[in-house]
Amino acid sequence: MEFLNAYQKHIADALTNANQAKSPQGLYAPIDYLLALGGKRLRPALVLMACEAFGKDPKKALPAAKAVEIFHNFTLMHDDIMDKAVVRRGAQTVHEKWDVNTAILSGDAMLVQAYECLNAYDASLFQSLTKLLSKTALEVCEGQQYDVDFESRRDVSIEEYLEMIRLKTAVLVGCALQMGAQIAGASDKDARQLYAFGEQLGIAFQLQDDYLDTFGDAASFGKRIGGDIVENKKTILVHLTTKNGTAAQREKLAAFLAETPKEELQKIAAVTQLYQEAGADTATLEQVQQYTQKAFEALEKVSLSPEMKQRFIAFGNGLMQRTR
Repeated sequence: MEFLNAYQKHIADALTNANQAKSPQGLYAPIDYLLALGGKRLRPALVLMACEAFGKDPKKALPAAKAVEIFHNFTLMHDDIMDKAVVRRGAQTVHEKWDVNTAILSGDAMLVQAYECLNAYDASLFQSLTKLLSKTALEVCEGQQYDVDFESRRDVSIEEYLEMIRLKTAVLVGCALQMGAQIAGASDKDARQLYAFGEQLGIAFQLQDDYLDTFGDAASFGKRIGGDIVENKKTILVHLTTKNGTAAQREKLAAFLAETPKEELQKIAAVTQLYQEAGADTATLEQVQQYTQKAFEALEKVSLSPEMKQRFIAFGNGLMQRTR
């Protein structure tokens, strides 16, 4: 998808060393460091894509795209602290390279910068964009808190899990698309419907991520396979094994979730086999397909040309066929 590569280049160019001339560098250098690590830049690309889909120059949406990407990376910087993560995108996390206090403060500055990007728009558009970003930011925090709460609960339902990933992951995808549509002057109905497309696609994206963490290829996935199993994360695979597995399989899974293994590879192999025996692997892929289809159904209701709709369909299909 060449159009996607072009969007991603615009965003990378706008973010590279954006804080180099600012002082104190103890605050700003960690921001440039994290943003330089790259990533897929999918969310900001969707802002540009949505703007162009409604007939406007995508560069008009670049400030909002920067806001979305800076906000997303702010959440990653703070998430890494909470998770005690040592690696992000193959490099040291900010709190490891500097320290926790630096990561907290630089992350706070990123949140402010995200809102500053929206100053590029006139008062009316600024108000609607900041309102949407604020709603989304609070929902992301709610999703993160649910995720933390679920670590100590054994009675989390599939419905609760899906709501958590909707808040933590999917709403920002919807926000990106709605922002691009609003900047292009789309109707409220079309902007909301494009948000719905992004939200459903975001859920499918996270479910695919759960699947790839166990059944992906380590070389292309970019991180160790089985990390969720070692950390006893209650992913969709756990929920579907609990729902569809036999009593014996549920009992085995509960035992694995309660242990801290000495031999991590053995645990990963055993739990992976358990998922397969319970059919959780195929059931997860079915869920991915179902949410992708819901996304396409929402897209069908948006007043866009067939050519532009096909772009979004190609993007969605490409996202679900990824290996990383």
